[in-house]
Amino acid sequence: MDRWQAMKVFVKVAELEGFADAARQLHMSPPAVTRIVSSLEDMIGTRLLVRTTRSVKLSEAGARYFEDCQKLLADLADAEAAAAGAYGKPVGTLTVTASVMFGTMFVLPILTEFFDRYPDVVGRSLFVDRTVNIVDEGIDVAVRIGHLPDSGFTAIRVGQVKRVICGSPAYFIKYGVPTIPSDLSQHRIVASTSAWTSLEWRFGLERKSTVHVNPRLFCNTNEAAISAAAQGWGLTRVLSYQIAPQLESGELQTVLADYDEEALPIHVLHPEGRQASAKVRAFVDFAVAKLRANRHFN
Repeated sequence: MDRWQAMKVFVKVAELEGFADAARQLHMSPPAVTRIVSSLEDMIGTRLLVRTTRSVKLSEAGARYFEDCQKLLADLADAEAAAAGAYGKPVGTLTVTASVMFGTMFVLPILTEFFDRYPDVVGRSLFVDRTVNIVDEGIDVAVRIGHLPDSGFTAIRVGQVKRVICGSPAYFIKYGVPTIPSDLSQHRIVASTSAWTSLEWRFGLERKSTVHVNPRLFCNTNEAAISAAAQGWGLTRVLSYQIAPQLESGELQTVLADYDEEALPIHVLHPEGRQASAKVRAFVDFAVAKLRANRHFN
């Protein structure tokens, strides 16, 4: 029995939780897939899959073996790609993640320009407002805003952004301009309910303070909160890049800049280190140059 082929078949069955689905994707017959997995179990000497009439699940031993197989097969694929020249020429699928607004506004244009330059690379974007597990979700490159925990990943700083409070000129004419953070209690506040939003608004660098705000309007997206502020309804707090177009057009203005917090760093990171494939190396170099040249992050 071809051990590598058996491992590939087993991994596919485990991923799809079924022999028939795995057989279709592998272009094999279901009996052949069943025989290969059974032979693998006999050779190892333990049950890897728990079979019922309706489902196929990993056993405890199978779950550990599944993780090991994934790593071994990934190493094999890297070795084959290196031998075939993938480490010299960008090829294959590149998966990039970022937060929704940052990804849409800044990462997506970089991706499309990169794919025009390298036609043998296929792209997949994952723009979500949550912390993505890069390894578990098969991410090649991530763009992260905020201080990074120690991870062992390669991280390159490309700029910074800060939290800002903004409102429309019409709002300030009607309700006045807050001059110190405590003035916010006299203003209408619009807040986003996204994952990283807090009603404890912190201020200052050396002399730090906190103001608890009581929003009149909660929005489930940053875009909606920004829109409400631009319409003159109230004040909101967002990251500076999120309102860059409105600041340039004069649709929004920032206040309380003298009380800004420390800026948040932006990093491009990837888990492959020195063993990064050509597609990852090329995209990281390209993205780093583009983001560092963007005046919104300086």
